Order: sequence, then C-alpha cells, then structure tokens
Amino acid sequence: MENRSQWGTRAGFILAAVGSAIGLGNIWRFPAVAYENGGGAFLIPYLFALMTAGIPILIMEFTLGQKYRGSAPLTFRRLNKKAEFIGWWGALVAFVISTYYSVIIAWAISYAFFSINLSWGSETEGFLFGEYLNIAETPGQLGGLVPGVVIPLIAVWTLVFIILFGGIRKGIEIANRICIPLLVIVFLIIVVRAVTLPGAMQGLDAFFSPDFEAMKSPDVWIAAYGQIFFSLSIAFAIMIAYSSYLPKKSDITNNAFIVGFGNSGFELLAGIGVFGILGFMAFSSGLDLNEVVAGGVGLAFVVFPAIINELPALNGFFGALFFVSLTLAGITSLISISEAYVSSIVDKFNISRTRAVIIGVGLSAIVSLLYATRGGLFFLDNVDYFINQFGVAMLGLVEVILVVWILRKSNMLKNHANSVSDIRLGAWWTISLAIVTPIVMGYMMYGLFKMNLLREFATDTGNYESYSNAFINYSGWGVAIAVLVLGIVLASLKWKSPDSLTDYNDE
Repeated sequence: MENRSQWGTRAGFILAAVGSAIGLGNIWRFPAVAYENGGGAFLIPYLFALMTAGIPILIMEFTLGQKYRGSAPLTFRRLNKKAEFIGWWGALVAFVISTYYSVIIAWAISYAFFSINLSWGSETEGFLFGEYLNIAETPGQLGGLVPGVVIPLIAVWTLVFIILFGGIRKGIEIANRICIPLLVIVFLIIVVRAVTLPGAMQGLDAFFSPDFEAMKSPDVWIAAYGQIFFSLSIAFAIMIAYSSYLPKKSDITNNAFIVGFGNSGFELLAGIGVFGILGFMAFSSGLDLNEVVAGGVGLAFVVFPAIINELPALNGFFGALFFVSLTLAGITSLISISEAYVSSIVDKFNISRTRAVIIGVGLSAIVSLLYATRGGLFFLDNVDYFINQFGVAMLGLVEVILVVWILRKSNMLKNHANSVSDIRLGAWWTISLAIVTPIVMGYMMYGLFKMNLLREFATDTGNYESYSNAFINYSGWGVAIAVLVLGIVLASLKWKSPDSLTDYNDE
C-alpha cells in the first residue's frame, strides 16, 4: 500500500494550486499582452483559450495526478512505461525555471527595501542595470557575483528549504494559506491606490477599450493561448505533482474551474492596478500611454520605480507594497516549481523527502548563482525564452497528443473525473483536448521553429538583441535540448521505489 502524503483540506490544495498559477507573469506580463492585442476585446480570445485549453489541460493533469498518485515521471510511467521520459522532461523544465525564477524574487526583495528611501534615484534604468546589477558589457561574460543579488537570493532559498522540508501539510499548505490571502490583500490596496491617482481613468480606458478589428488577427488568438498556457502552471509537472496528494475522492473538475478562474481573476485585477498606475505616469509626464506601457523586467524594475518617484504621497509605502506583492507571488510559484522535481526524486529513487530537497533544491540554489553574476541577466533572458518556448509550450503539445491521440486515454480519464466530480465532462472537454489545443499549439510551435530555426524574425535582431550565435546556442538551444536528453537518461534508470509498477485499472 502507498503511504503518500495528502493535503489537509480541499481549500489547502486549491490555495496551493492558485499560488502556483499566480506568479510574476500575472502582474507584469498579462496587462501588456492584453493591451497590445486588442485591449478589452482581448478578453474574448483569452476566455476562449481558458475554456478550450487552460481548464481542459488542468482537468487532465489533475486527473492524471489524482488517479495515478505520483509525481509526473511516476504518473506517466503508470500510464505507459514508455511515457516516463515525458514526466522527467517536465520536472527538468521546472528545475531550470527554478534556478532563475529565484533570482527575480531576490531582485523584488531588494527593491522592497530600496522603496523605503527611493534608493533608485531618478534614473531608474541606470540604477537597475548599472548600480544594482552592475551588468557585464558582453553577453556570455560572468564578471563575478553581485552581493546585492546574492544576499536576498540566499534568503529566498532558505525560505524555500524550510517550507519544503515541512512537507505538504505543514510546509506547502501552511505557506500558501498565509501567502495567498496576504497577496490578495496587498494587491487590493495597490489597486485602490492606483485607480484613485490622477490620470488613472485614462489608463483603464486604454486597457479596457476594445479593438474588435484586432480579433481578425491569428496572432491575437495565439497570444491568448500563450498567456493562458504560461500563466496556469500547466505542462511542466507541477499540477500533476500537486494533485497526486489529493484524496482518492476529490472533485477534480470543480477544483480545476476554481483554480483557472482564480488565476484569471487575479490577472484582471493586476491589469486594473498596472494600467491605473501607467495612466498616472502618462498624465504626470505628459506622454502618450503607448510610450509608458512595458512588460516584464522593464515594467517591474524600471517603469514602476519611476512611477513611484512621482506619487503625490506615501511613495515608499506604496513601492514596498508593490514589491512585496511580487515577492509573495514569486515565492508561492517557486515552491510549486521546486516540488515538481523534489517529488520526482522521491518517487524514482525511493529516498526521504529531506534528502530529495537537499539534492534537488540544493543543486538549483547552486546553479542560480549563475544568474546572480554581473552577466546573469543575459543568461536569464536567453534561458527563459528557450525553456518557455521549447520546454513548456512544446511539452504541452507533446503531452496532449500523447495522452489523447497516441495512448488514447482521454475517455478513461474523463470517466475517472466524472466518477468523483459534480460537474461532468462531455464533448466540450474531449473536443478541446483532441482538436482545438493541438491545432492552436501546433500552429504556435510552427511559428516558433520557423522564426528560430530559419531565423525569419519580424525584426533584424529578432528576440536576441545583440546576442552572438554562440551565446544563443549554448545558453538557449543547449539548455532546452539538454533538458530533453537528460529526461530520457533519467527515464532509463532503474526504479528504486517498490510500488512504481503498481497496476492501475484504467476502467
């Protein structure tokens, strides 16, 4: 008999899953993507993508984890012995992401302290790249560790170690019960402050004003699927691991809807807060809103500090709240990302959770020092691009095709989910997984390979700015391919866990 840990309550699982989905991308990626792809009209393809890809895949992964009761490698092995490498591919993608995600959280911690005295000064871009990151001149150079990044990075990993050592109930569940409500409260304060600023309505009008003409472009729909895919923590071992700790009688479908809409609700809230603040910046600087809209690192660590400088009152307090919200969102996601490979190590090698955390998280913490060097931002930028596009997105496409078309397990999974759920799955779920998702994701991957392999960029420099081909190959393609190869190697190793081949009835 298995003696697998379980969540203490259903709410604990939902908060943990929502905490995994809500991350840095919700705050700094969604608002810019929505604005650039039709504004308010973007919500149409966004919700369509949520209902035809996000929630269907979430249901599939919840069902796989809950039925086969294992980490991603063990779950796919129990599904079919030859499919184990898919689970390792996902777990290793999670490992790579954890190595640089932790560093961005460390930046957020630093900036929470910088907010108190507005230490970044008036030249926020120069401060980030010059004084704080002390960035190297050439991509590929290391240039030594940056103490201002290393110190908060140690704090991040110490917290993750403590939480994961605590296990599912006493570690991850408790952490999410504290962090998620706190994150929502903090961000609500930010939103209320944002929408009451001068010019905020101009920003919100730009964010919500629908451009229905944009809906005619396939790129807008692809952007919606991409946003859903990257924001829900699907297709890289996390949700399978989390759902493996569910009791055998759990309402899978309801849980998936709650997590999916909870994540999207926070993204919408983030959009309101971000565009209220950007509207204020445009108003106070006399610039057009197009000139202040940004996403990613630039939005969080360049644009926002500049905005905080201009706030009429309580600058430091408001700034600290914003970067605390980034830290909370990042920590809950990093915990789940780390759990994906920790649970894989425990299952495969039949070792204690403590040893698995020390090995897995310890190695990730060591590798993360690469991104804490003066050249770290260049590595982070390149690795993030390739591991997301050719790790997460490609893995999601392969996973769906494997389960639905090659192994033909969709009916079995649907029957299992229906047997424990209030909301019964029908043709909507089957069509979404079998037809809609493969077509859209296949088209997305075709575009990515065409751009990256044939180098047919929309601009002269493509996605790589001034990066050399050698740097792109070893820190981009090299990492993406190494993850796949190492996944196959790990899958070929002998299982140490005595119940790894337990026969699971597919009926």
